[in-house]
Formats: sequence, C-alpha cells, structure tokens
Amino acid sequence: MQKIPFSEKELEIVGRVPNRARPNDAKPVFNFPVSGRECFEAMYRKENIWLPYGVENGIFAPSVIPDDIARGFIVDATIKDYPMEKFGGKDMFGVEWEYVPVAGGSMEKRGVPHILGSDVFGWKDKLTFPDLNSWDWDESARVNRDFLNNGKANMLWLLNGCGFERLISFMGFEDAAVALLDEEQEDDLKELFQALTDLYCDLVDKCCEAYGDGISGFTVHDDWGSQRSPFFSEECAETFLVPGMKQLTDHIKSKGKIADLHSCGHVEDRIESIIRGGWQSWTPMPMNNTAKLYEEYGDQIILGVMDEPDPSKTDAELAKAFVDKFYSPEKPCTLSLYAGAVQTEEYCKAMYEASRNK
Repeated sequence: MQKIPFSEKELEIVGRVPNRARPNDAKPVFNFPVSGRECFEAMYRKENIWLPYGVENGIFAPSVIPDDIARGFIVDATIKDYPMEKFGGKDMFGVEWEYVPVAGGSMEKRGVPHILGSDVFGWKDKLTFPDLNSWDWDESARVNRDFLNNGKANMLWLLNGCGFERLISFMGFEDAAVALLDEEQEDDLKELFQALTDLYCDLVDKCCEAYGDGISGFTVHDDWGSQRSPFFSEECAETFLVPGMKQLTDHIKSKGKIADLHSCGHVEDRIESIIRGGWQSWTPMPMNNTAKLYEEYGDQIILGVMDEPDPSKTDAELAKAFVDKFYSPEKPCTLSLYAGAVQTEEYCKAMYEASRNK
C-alpha cells in the first residue's frame, strides 16, 4: 500500500463512538484519509496506516442466529425489535437460556437438565444439530444491508463457543471439565468436537453468502480460563480444541475473512495453542500480561494491548509512549478494547497523530 502523508486536517473530529468505560466521554472519530475498515484490514496484511483504537471495527450479531437472541446480544438492524423481555430462550441446539438484566447477559436456565447429562456417550442420539437452511438468511441480508454499509470492519460474532464453552452448555462446567480428562470419553468427545467444527464451517459459509463484503471477518467465542488460570492444560487444548480451531480458521481465511478469537479469562499460558489454532488476533482480558505477550508473540498474532498507566504523565504523553512502545509494522497491535478508561479525547488524538506520523 502506498504511504499516505499525515495532514493536520485529519485531526478534525467528524463523529463519536460510545465508550462504555467512559459514558460521558465518547471516543472521537477523526477525518481519516481512508475508512476505518481499510485501516483495520490493512493491519492484518502488516500494512499499518494508524494504530486502531476501537472506532475502526464494529460488532455484528444478527438476530437470525438463535444464539444471539438467547444470549441477549443482538447487534444488527433488528435490535429495536428485541426489547429485553424477548431475550433468552433456546439457542441453536435447544439449550434454554435465561436473560439476567442485572448481569446484562444470559445464563443457562436453572432447573433444566443438561442435554448430554454427565458424559458425552451417546451424544449423537441426544443432540439435535440445527438446520441452518431453515433460517431466513435472505431477509437478514436485506434488512442489514444499510447497517453493514458503515465504513467499519464489521466482525460477525459467533457466541456460545465453538468448543469447550459449547460443551459446558451441553453438560455443565464440572462434567465438561471431567470429560477432557476421562480417557473413556476421549473418542466420543473428539467426534463431537469434529461435528461442531463442521457445523461452524457451514455457518461461516451461510454468513458469507448472506452478508458478503458487508463483513470483514468473524470473532468466535470460546472462553478458556478463570480469573486466575486456564480451565485446562496445554495437552488438553492440543488434543481436543486446536485441531478443530485450525480447520475453522483455515476455512474462514479461505473465504477472505479475518479469524479473530474472543476468549475470556487468564489464558496467557495457552497463547501458543491459540496461535497453533490459526487465530490471527485475540484481545486478552486485563488479567493477562498483554505487554509481555506482545513482546514475545506479537510477530505471530495481533493482540489487543494494554499498558500500565503512569499517573505522572498526561493522557497525551501516555498515548505517545504507547505508540513508541507497541506500534511496529512487523508487530501490529490494537489498543485493547478493555483500555477504554484511558481513552479520553486527548489520548485518542495523541495516539492517532503519533501513529500516523510514525
């Protein structure tokens, strides 16, 4: 990509994006020389234009996918049709969810037995896989055409997990964790994860057919850890999860789309499994040492990074120091979405200008 010289005119604010961490201080959108989407996608080709700070990409969670209604997470043109009272219900596998307003999300409905019970034996007779063709993709594509024409890199979020998180919804956490350790369940569990991977590849196909260039990629959810540590060993990850993830990420990339992982918890010790799974990017939560991860692995995966704040520096000085430390063509990164608390207008302006000049 040809380099675009920085112009002071770019610092004109042409819009604002809500910042959940600072409700009264929305993030500014500057007079970019190219669209936010172009900047975001170029980063994955290691053709940096500026350091993305959260206004360049957007979330797309269409209501045509039952999981989005069940989990109370709809981000599309139909959002006005789904007040809080409509959230919850059955996901694509028939697991029942209950929306909890105070938590802003859903949990599996209390008192309803898990579909698989306490083990994965006989899962083919217990699980009913969804018929993706029965969903009204044409209508979803029609109503979301303008919604997706927003100049952002729209990332389609796939919730409820493609591996371990989905297994939890079928069995409960304790039995799902035991299944990873029980040698007698290993063959059945591998078959189940393979079937889930095949389904997700088909789901990617359906989304690409429906939304085409309206989406830049997929953010696939699969939580791997608690506040303190991963849920499982590297051996478990490599045995059960990495093969399917690699198949899925290869499929996503074959469609010309970005493969982004959303995995909550303290899972920095599983970074090598995440990379071997083929993920192009991941934004670790704040309990992970993102600066260390960037230093050691930033040339292999794009990370959302946070740095330790220095109370002796102004916001502008903090932003410039961040750019000096983390902005590199060989090791691109984004400012972590969990760093919203520091993103004042002064911070965003200094970060944008410094990274454009660099």
